[in-house]
Amino acid sequence: MTDRLLFEISRPGRVGVSLTEPDNTVPLPELLPGVALREELRLPEVAQLDVVRHFVRLSQKNFSIDTNFYPLGSCTMKYNPKIHEDVVRLDGFAHLHPAQDEDDVQGALRLMAELEGYLAEIAGMKAVSLQPAAGAHGELTGVLIMRAFHRERGDAARRRILVPDSAHGTNPATAAICGYEVTPVRSDERGGVDLGDLASKLGSDVAGLMVTIPSTLGLFDEGIATVADMVHRSGGLVYCDGANLNAVVGRARFGDLGGDIMHFNLHKTFTTPHGGGGPGAGPVAVRADLERYLPVPRIVPHLDREGAYTCETARPLSVGRVRSFFGNFGMLVRAYTYIRMLGSSGLADVSGCAVLNANYLRVRLSDVYDVPYDRICMHEFVMSARRQKAANGVRALDIAKRLIDFGYHPPTIYFPLVVEEALMIEPTETENRETLDAFVETMRRIATEAGETPEVLQEAPHGTPVRRLDEVTAARRPNVRYQAAATT
Repeated sequence: MTDRLLFEISRPGRVGVSLTEPDNTVPLPELLPGVALREELRLPEVAQLDVVRHFVRLSQKNFSIDTNFYPLGSCTMKYNPKIHEDVVRLDGFAHLHPAQDEDDVQGALRLMAELEGYLAEIAGMKAVSLQPAAGAHGELTGVLIMRAFHRERGDAARRRILVPDSAHGTNPATAAICGYEVTPVRSDERGGVDLGDLASKLGSDVAGLMVTIPSTLGLFDEGIATVADMVHRSGGLVYCDGANLNAVVGRARFGDLGGDIMHFNLHKTFTTPHGGGGPGAGPVAVRADLERYLPVPRIVPHLDREGAYTCETARPLSVGRVRSFFGNFGMLVRAYTYIRMLGSSGLADVSGCAVLNANYLRVRLSDVYDVPYDRICMHEFVMSARRQKAANGVRALDIAKRLIDFGYHPPTIYFPLVVEEALMIEPTETENRETLDAFVETMRRIATEAGETPEVLQEAPHGTPVRRLDEVTAARRPNVRYQAAATT
């Protein structure tokens, strides 16, 4: 059967379930008042087997990390251990309600307090808030803390935030949303922050620098300590975007490198689910003197009951609530489980494997694609299709679309903006060598096709139900309304 909509396979009189008529001993409540009932309701009439097959077929069209390799640079689409799902479904976690009395949720409060402690240690900072609901939300919270710091000092003239051109795109957006003027800082020839350009743009009106470590080029900035020192001497704060933490977790701490504020992406580093519109988590860590600005409520030890926790809201300098209740609790349970299972040595292994896998792909592909910054990378690296474009008009988009035909999710393309025809590839630490070798061979085959039969790439994908869309229009004006096919 083709993948038609349920309306199209509907036939009058077919039903998916038959309910037994109740006897007179069971009173029937009025489920809906008569005024709300409709005589006719156009719903598909289908058998149960048709419904099952329809939705199972749809599910098989989804691309997921559980079925295929997903080298989506900057997004860290890696395996989520299934034990996380078992733990988060324990009755004591799954059946909690955030409005319950503190005495009834002591286990949850303890888990969150311990998770805050683990994350603070990993970051090399003093305190953590678990409230932010995603990485960008964590950025927003961090910049609000930066603003509160300067306002308390009476330093309202600081209206600019510096953002390197290799930072995540959300960094300048967050700064702008918080009312700051964004000043870009150039990268140098090795992909780090250009110290001369940075020096020329620092001043008494700079609130801080938002820097992504490692950068979206997949590179660790060798001068980050100098960068942080320059910003501090200018009176600004250093915000570290921790989205790429899985490249350095267990090996380097942002607080030790000069960072004052940072956020975590729990889905990237600590394997909570990513994508699909589900809940995220973007905790924020700060140095000691910034703790007073963290969002409320703060989970703190109970003064009168040893081993118990309470929620403190009397924090006059706090930026306030940034999320209802305590954040996305299920994500916090998963991250806590991951950290407890791996321990400090296991976390160091994570970053080691992430860096090894990325460099393995970089080296094996650097002879057929351009690698603008061809040096040791971290968890990801950026290639360029400019060679293929110049020779035969094959773009990064064409290569990405062709990968779909081979069962791979395309990498991130055209980002970061500082690389022409960029292909940002992140294999993550959870993929084995056989998977990486198969991906390499596919990418090399595509490079050959780009030279010999470029039209194959330019017309890809060839085996999908829907070919190339006008993606800009589809995003801005999505058509989600069912329209029946015309009948004669």
